Amino acid sequence: MTQLQIGFLIYPGVIQLDVMGAYQVLAFPSNTHVHLIWKTLTPIASNEGLTLTPTATISDCPPLDVICVPGGGMGQIEVMKDLEILDFLKQQSQGAQYVTSVCTGSMILAAAGVLQGYKATCHWAFRDQLAILGVDVMSQRVVIDRNRVTGAGVTSGIDVGLTLLGLLCGDEVAKMTQLMMEYSPEPPFNAGTPEQAGEEIVQPFIQLGKPLLDAFLAQTRDSASQLSIQS
Repeated sequence: MTQLQIGFLIYPGVIQLDVMGAYQVLAFPSNTHVHLIWKTLTPIASNEGLTLTPTATISDCPPLDVICVPGGGMGQIEVMKDLEILDFLKQQSQGAQYVTSVCTGSMILAAAGVLQGYKATCHWAFRDQLAILGVDVMSQRVVIDRNRVTGAGVTSGIDVGLTLLGLLCGDEVAKMTQLMMEYSPEPPFNAGTPEQAGEEIVQPFIQLGKPLLDAFLAQTRDSASQLSIQS
């Protein structure tokens, strides 16, 4: 059975569940080899303080069948302007079967110039910013456009992973993985989208996240400018 090479870009300040939801799914089949990729093999801290240990560097990473880019907190801003990382994503995207992201990871892919001309999604609070980068933004939880597969907010990583398993290994394997995880969500609150939460929850959330939103917006505009210069 052909071994599938799957790689997650991780970086200081990455959202750990953006990584781990899809990782848990994609690591289940026996024919997948999952890499955690960064510039060095030195352990890094996620946005939440969880230590993650890279298993491959961008210099020794093999050609990937799937490249997945998770979102992050303030650390993502540095990644969006890191030419070494952006070049790595461009190179891997040329040969990968699927180029994927979770949450605001699609903004990193867009900064690398590999999502323009595609439909994609991200966390609902950043959709307007993703559009600034020349992406056709959709509101679905998982968006498939040719070989680009992107997920919405943090927990959509599980859905992205299951979607990819269906594409790579067939629906039966994906369904067995879902069963293994007992993934049948029944959240205690009906507040997982802006429409469900209502303005009384959305507005305080926006105010709480305004520093991050503003910082991302500044970098998004800079990335859009750089892409315009390059095109």
